[in-house]
Amino acid sequence: MPSLPKVENWRDVLALCLVLLGLQQVGSAGLIEAKARIAPLLIDRAWDRSLESQQRAVKPWPWADTWPVGKLHAPSVGIELPVLYGDSGNVLAFGPGYSPRSSPPDQRGLTVISGHRDTHFAPLADIHLDEVLQLEGMTGALRLFRVNDIRVVDTRKEQIQIDNADTGLMLVTCYPFDALSVNGPLRYVVHAEPLVNESALSQVRESYPF
Repeated sequence: MPSLPKVENWRDVLALCLVLLGLQQVGSAGLIEAKARIAPLLIDRAWDRSLESQQRAVKPWPWADTWPVGKLHAPSVGIELPVLYGDSGNVLAFGPGYSPRSSPPDQRGLTVISGHRDTHFAPLADIHLDEVLQLEGMTGALRLFRVNDIRVVDTRKEQIQIDNADTGLMLVTCYPFDALSVNGPLRYVVHAEPLVNESALSQVRESYPF
């Protein structure tokens, strides 16, 4: 093995450390960028395979601790994203996550989905009351919802309750959207009620060709 060049003084040590640190940072940045580009493609492919297999969980990569369980559409703000199982920080790094404590996307009850305010759920800042959302489940079943409540919850004073006696869709992200700090106590909560009236559904399908 070739020997390393002799270090003559502390300036050489410092220079060598700075070079090694720079190489590490360049490598890390390239790895992060590659993951950011490739992961969504693998998740989309896993979702397509889940639909083909009718409700079989398909991991986007072999060591993943999550998999797509649905797809969320909010056409007015440009959201069309697979929803992943779980709502841990590791999951939310790759996309919106469904809370296992709530109802699955293709079943009745309250479905709760979380996402990061500065990436996947940033468009929620522009959503308004009465806008229509669509949630697709692993069986291919579609559920339509209309936004009926938008509010900010201070988790120091109030916990976000998941009541499966309720029926609807809840989208949750941190607030404010332009905050410089992370993990603050405020949450932006969008609640949408199910559309079950046939007349209302017909009007929605004319206005929102999903």
